[in-house]
Amino acid sequence: MSPLLPPVDPSVTAQLVAALTPRLRKRLDAGVAKLAGRPVARDGDIVRLAVDDDTDLELHAPGGVVTTAEAIRCGCLLAPDCLHRAAAASAAPVAEMRDPVVETPDPVAGEPSLTKAPRTAPPTSVPVTTSPGTAGSAADDAPAGAVDPAPESATPAQRTAAAALHDAAAAVLEAGADGAGAVLQAELLRAAHTARLAGLPRAAGRAVAVVTALRAARDADPAHRLGDLTTALRDVLLLAHRLPKAAGPELAGLRGRVRQPYTPDGSLRLYGLFAEPVLTSTGYAGTVTWTADAAGRLYTVPDVAPGGAARAAGSADRAVRIGDTSLTHRELSRAGLAVSGATVSPTGRLGAGAGVRAVRAPGTSWRVEPLDRLWAVPVAEQIARALASDLDVPEAQDTGLAGDTSDTGDTGDTSDGSTQPTAQDGRDGRDGRDLLFLDVTLIGTVREAAGECLLADCDGLTVRLAAAHDDPALPDRENLRLLALLAHGRGPGTRLRVVARLTPAPLPRAVLLAASHPTDPDTHVDLGLDRLRRADLPAEPTAGTSVGAGDARPSPTVQPATASDEAPVHLLRRRVHQAASGGRRVLAFPAGSKESEAARLRRYGLGTAGALLTALHATAAERARDPFGRLLPADAGRFATAWLGAAVYTEEVDRALCAAAWGASSPGLASR
Repeated sequence: MSPLLPPVDPSVTAQLVAALTPRLRKRLDAGVAKLAGRPVARDGDIVRLAVDDDTDLELHAPGGVVTTAEAIRCGCLLAPDCLHRAAAASAAPVAEMRDPVVETPDPVAGEPSLTKAPRTAPPTSVPVTTSPGTAGSAADDAPAGAVDPAPESATPAQRTAAAALHDAAAAVLEAGADGAGAVLQAELLRAAHTARLAGLPRAAGRAVAVVTALRAARDADPAHRLGDLTTALRDVLLLAHRLPKAAGPELAGLRGRVRQPYTPDGSLRLYGLFAEPVLTSTGYAGTVTWTADAAGRLYTVPDVAPGGAARAAGSADRAVRIGDTSLTHRELSRAGLAVSGATVSPTGRLGAGAGVRAVRAPGTSWRVEPLDRLWAVPVAEQIARALASDLDVPEAQDTGLAGDTSDTGDTGDTSDGSTQPTAQDGRDGRDGRDLLFLDVTLIGTVREAAGECLLADCDGLTVRLAAAHDDPALPDRENLRLLALLAHGRGPGTRLRVVARLTPAPLPRAVLLAASHPTDPDTHVDLGLDRLRRADLPAEPTAGTSVGAGDARPSPTVQPATASDEAPVHLLRRRVHQAASGGRRVLAFPAGSKESEAARLRRYGLGTAGALLTALHATAAERARDPFGRLLPADAGRFATAWLGAAVYTEEVDRALCAAAWGASSPGLASR
């Protein structure tokens, strides 16, 4: 995938690849690889790609996106039936799909409206009071003998689109990332476009995320993560599996929302909480500032657009786009905001319409109300909230899933009160549910494969705190190294108040986003935007200086989990990842460890995991023969079903182990 080329609409790529002859389709991957290293020149809305010394290919991208097949023009003799046009579309980034004009039925009673969705619950346990006289008014006003209408079910077009998505995703899983070339990617993009037209933006967005992850894997992109590809592929198959039989609120949640509505929220008094950089593998970057009102509800002010690490670092000093305020994101994270005529999306994003007025107001410390109440919520309750799966929440109607940002379908508030598509803000529509507000004591460090992590004591738990970003343009990693000095002599037992984001793992683990200043507890440091200096740390104790008995703090005992203490879920997870990377054939090879791995899972009481692993290997190796003894094509759908069961089971067990590690209640398993 070449970042120098303009994004291309998924339907354009699918159309151009479908028009190729079978002979040219076999050469498509080689054509994409050939164009990857060719020079690119930009002239306004036209991007020219030198196919060879005598032939140029032009991409017309009004508004920065190629929206029609005719906008890609080649100067070779075979044009427009040449390979170059399809190769260029396959090499370019995938554009956000445009919002279709879809006829949607009227909301059914009891189903969340797709145009005026209610604000979901805040991340903190804030009691909500209702008037006694309104509790049963709806039931009292209903006419006698009225029958509730049947819940809305998926339309035939949506069922057909879900089946097409399932087949395309199963074909990708059959081939794996190594074998899923441009042709299979185009088939998945075609299915995504069909799903979008059928009113399934959530599934369509996740399908685009699969294609983006496949291209990153095949291009050996350093930002590629196999776990991201596995998660996106699992989401597509799971949504396609659940959509045909879903109804009512469950269908609304699985279907997703094309456009996020902004509803009036009156006047707001907001207090800056922290700001974090956004840097995604899909080409978006910027800053999101988190604020809270007097009741502890979280609101965000985003500034995210196409760009890289430089934009993520520089956007913190740009003025926020709300009202006439001149506050930058860095300043707002420590100040306050008084907003009148506010408009808010269901995910807590503040609108910036012409009717919104905002002025600067005093901020407050993390240690006083109303921000202090965020840290008053028990840790176990915060973990249970953060582990709630998006696919288990009927009201999660946004198109984004699992932190992906290329397909959230987020919208901005315009001057006339309507909504229009905007760049994504890097959030997954979870209202900050995955944020953790912790009081920790630094006790040491531990080295992992991905780098050094802080060890901190949190209410008797040993928590691993990692950097949120590894990009050298952002200060996360360097700030973590300086904080590590506090655990190695410059203030042992330093107490910090931090904001982190949960990382589901068998051990308590989170990524650091912000922390109170080491020498000034009333201020904080945005670890992804502000750079700590050694002068910000407490002075090193001089030789001969003794610590008073009253100042001594007992160091918590660190008891890292050993291999024998951990459930061997990694045996199943490894096979799930291997299939996503290498395809069905990787699991079809005979191996002596198959039975031993399944037996080991059963010995640890994971009988279901052992059965799923056995079924996964069996479906991978299963090949039928015709009457003449020739091998028939493998049943990709059956293998995809077995793989999906293993992937969902692994996710649920990981969530349960994570909850147990934090001492929280285990999240309930949703019916799949």
